Amino acid sequence: MERIEVLSASKGEPESTAGVGWLSGYETSTEQFGEIRVGAGAVGRWHRHANRTLYGYVVAGGSTLEFGPKGKEMARLAQRDFFRVPPHLVHRDVNTHPEEAVILIVNLGEGTATVELDSPDG
Repeated sequence: MERIEVLSASKGEPESTAGVGWLSGYETSTEQFGEIRVGAGAVGRWHRHANRTLYGYVVAGGSTLEFGPKGKEMARLAQRDFFRVPPHLVHRDVNTHPEEAVILIVNLGEGTATVELDSPDG
């Protein structure tokens, strides 16, 4: 019989880079489900998600995703927003709000979940 699997929050330690922390609850070669926390004032690293589409839901706070040529385009995210980042799109998380943003993500597809880059143009 199949069973429901529960992963306790106390069993994982979040990783963090440049004020952006993440915790993968479940991860396989084609799917990732987890939580991202973008600290107040944080400016994350430029990155992309290989052949994966990232879906997100903002649980608390707000954030901005910068993307496009020279990182000049922005998608502003507020609490309760759903969003989608297409495969290979270079972007970074920025939080100019006074509180931490908490975002649930599902990252689906093939290839490396996150590839860090030096600039918005790769």
